[in-house]
Amino acid sequence: MGADDSEDIDDASDAAAEKSAATKEAYNPPANAEKFAFEAEVHKMLDIVVNSLYQNKDVFLRELISNASDALDKIRYLLLTESDKYKEGGEEIPLEVQIFLDEEAETLTIRDTGIGMTYDDMVKNLGTVARSGTGKFLEALKDSNNPDEGISQIGQFGVGFYSTFLVADRVTVASKNPQDPVQHVWEAENGAGDFVVYPDPRGNTLKRGTEITLHLKDDSVEYADEDRLATLAKHYSEFVTHKISLRKTETMDVEIEEDEEDIDGEEKKDEDDLEVTEGDEDDDEKTPKTKKVTTETWEIMNSEQAIWTRDKDEVEDHEYQSFYKSFSGEYGNATSWTHFKAEGSINFDSILYLPEEVPSGYQLGNIDKVDGNMKLYVRKVLISDEFDLMPKYLGFVKGVVDSDDLPLNVNRETLQESKILKIIKKKLVRKTIDLIRSLAKEADKEDAEAEEDKDGDEKAKKTNKYLTWYSKFSNNLKYGLIDDMANRPKLAKLLRYETSKSDGKMVSLEDYMSRLKDWQDQIYVLGGTDVETLRNSPFLEPLKEKDLEVIFMTDPVDEYVMQHLGEFEGKKN
Repeated sequence: MGADDSEDIDDASDAAAEKSAATKEAYNPPANAEKFAFEAEVHKMLDIVVNSLYQNKDVFLRELISNASDALDKIRYLLLTESDKYKEGGEEIPLEVQIFLDEEAETLTIRDTGIGMTYDDMVKNLGTVARSGTGKFLEALKDSNNPDEGISQIGQFGVGFYSTFLVADRVTVASKNPQDPVQHVWEAENGAGDFVVYPDPRGNTLKRGTEITLHLKDDSVEYADEDRLATLAKHYSEFVTHKISLRKTETMDVEIEEDEEDIDGEEKKDEDDLEVTEGDEDDDEKTPKTKKVTTETWEIMNSEQAIWTRDKDEVEDHEYQSFYKSFSGEYGNATSWTHFKAEGSINFDSILYLPEEVPSGYQLGNIDKVDGNMKLYVRKVLISDEFDLMPKYLGFVKGVVDSDDLPLNVNRETLQESKILKIIKKKLVRKTIDLIRSLAKEADKEDAEAEEDKDGDEKAKKTNKYLTWYSKFSNNLKYGLIDDMANRPKLAKLLRYETSKSDGKMVSLEDYMSRLKDWQDQIYVLGGTDVETLRNSPFLEPLKEKDLEVIFMTDPVDEYVMQHLGEFEGKKN
């Protein structure tokens, strides 16, 4: 690259910056705006929020959607309990969230029809909360002996709103509460020491609710893109109760008729006034004139239903399968699932699925890289799909966990207390093992029924659903038995092996135990490369002479399984 090329790039960059600066609306609050000073420590708090707490700028949209959903829930409750106070002149205002862009001004707006804020609410909730909470917030970080604990305490200070300054130079909040006759505006610049509040010069345009406009930073204009926003909004709000819509604009060239007014508004010349000269072409051969027309449509971001919030008796099997495909991205069906509500020290709803096929790219020795299988929601807003909610050996399980009272820290990316995560994980593991156990019992029952249903000498044949699934995921269960001492006895009951007397069938250790000799005090196993070799092994002969049943183990990991199992139902191996 030559020097001239470098200068051209610099000139282009400067021109783009000047264009951006010229396009953005200048910060110029009206003369009647009241100014409120932030305390000096607010700068420290904002610096921590912007530079430390959030590892991903995308979360600003999640925070705003979550806040809007909360505001809508509150007004819905008040409309039911205090309708006379909160119903706007008998008008039905839909409960919804709208997201729209002004690409030219580089602003992003999130508008809801929730409870809204009064003048006092704005000063208190968007000013005093930060001011009064900042000292405690910083003390929690500074004085705590445990840094993680210090971070966890800041959730109570409600500073999630300030994640907007991750992407915005300035934030403008307009809000109308049914109890306040005037719509007010709160406004603050990123890094400024104060904010202003004033009556909205537009009047009561909102009727009810809150409108937050982000004046995007130069390094955050990527969010002034409809496709980018659609992806983020669907990711975070896919199952939110209230309708969330994104405004989409499309500009196209439309052919105009000859009798339409021209751009300057002047009428076309009358046909009699037109001069005809040699070489003029026929009207049909003239290039049609066009004009650009911009259309706007609203695209719903959250058409899916959060079926985990419904009673499981009301959900049909096809709905479970449809939901599985929707949230997991899988084309095939799930083998089985469990839908339950956990209650205790932490309450949550959950659906867990056993996939039919091994997930693409999944390897038992590399299961740390399995992402997105378990999704954590709080009140149907996606918090993260990266939590370690399952042990490694159950990394293939897909599901959702949703809690209304789950305590989160300010960035919603880690749980407040690690013991909470341990409680959730323990319940999920237990439910998953129970689910696998139920699948096995159901398959064994079907086998037993098929055994009795004979057509002449031919037994009714039916594929064992559990053994089909087990053939793909057996190693996970075996590694789980080695690693998970607490659940080792339960996992042992899920294992299946051929034996010297099983006639080629895979049987459980319980089945094997049911056929032990009265005097037999141990389990006999024989390891090798394949079943056929083991059947012809000389080591098997002495045991066959005593009419003892021997378990054939052909997987290299089986030796370690037996070492860790030690005994099963009181019998040593």
